Amino acid sequence: MQKADLDWKNLTFGFHKTDCNIRYTWKDGAWSGGTLSEDQHIPIHIGATSLHYGQTCFEGLKVFEQKNGDVVVFRVEENAKRLIRSCEKIFMAPVPEQLFIDAVYKVVNANLKFVPPYGTGASLYVRPFVFGSGPQVGVKPADEYTFMIFVTPVGPYFRTGFKPVHLIVEEEYDRAAPNGIGDVKVGGNYAAGLRASFRAKEQGYTEVLYLDAKEKRYIDESGPANFFGITKDNRYITPQSDSILPSITNMSLVSLAEEMGLNPERRPIDVEEIFSLKEAGCCGTAAVITPVGSITYGERKVVYSKDGNAGPIATALYNKLTGIQLGDEPDTRDWIRVIQAGSP
Repeated sequence: MQKADLDWKNLTFGFHKTDCNIRYTWKDGAWSGGTLSEDQHIPIHIGATSLHYGQTCFEGLKVFEQKNGDVVVFRVEENAKRLIRSCEKIFMAPVPEQLFIDAVYKVVNANLKFVPPYGTGASLYVRPFVFGSGPQVGVKPADEYTFMIFVTPVGPYFRTGFKPVHLIVEEEYDRAAPNGIGDVKVGGNYAAGLRASFRAKEQGYTEVLYLDAKEKRYIDESGPANFFGITKDNRYITPQSDSILPSITNMSLVSLAEEMGLNPERRPIDVEEIFSLKEAGCCGTAAVITPVGSITYGERKVVYSKDGNAGPIATALYNKLTGIQLGDEPDTRDWIRVIQAGSP
């Protein structure tokens, strides 16, 4: 297939128009069959619960063109399961796993020319989302929901690429409360993080590192991403918390870390431990791994990168995971699904 006329190697991580999106409606207890639409706008009732009471959640996953020309999606089943958890937690009609997967296939196949070519460093970002489209004036669940997916070709999340960023520990603002909804991908969590994120950037930092809201002692997340550290005795440690989103990328890195002999541990991490780590990173779908160059905590600062480069372990994990996604490494865990078979 002829590719779209885009400057693939210089794409930003932003919205780029594609041919169509896909839309489903839940009403009277069942989901519709789905419709492809060229319209980039959504007609919505002024009383929709998503607008007033925050009944909305989303996912993010990526599609790649591999070296052999196959168009593939990474761990789509896990995104489907996580969307179900998000829907159920805020009392929305869940999207069945197979419907989710079928919708991803349909919308990607309808936009194949926007899948970036292998070797460009770009990918097709897939954004599924669900929102309450039925009207309610009282605070209660909607009687109608809309499930949509749009896709857009994107470049690296950070313009600098795989380079270390600088974090500041957030001590004033909380991202999510214990027993709240920090563990699901709902829009309100990201709105709640804007205050701290903007303040950090005004101070010259890339992002914040949140502490738990109860004790202000344990690491939660770094802005919109999970956090991990590499100890001096080569253990991969990542926070265990009920108020952080279970990252599919982090889940994958834990598996790879175990294979690499890094003895992964998911446990509460005292913020003081940042001073004894030899490497640190953030991880998520958008950037895969973002190496951390330094963390500032109060009047103290720990520096992990003095030469502006990522550490060897974060680099090895990044290369391994992206290698699987691009077909440069064998997929021994059945993480990859072929959407469209091709040839180089």
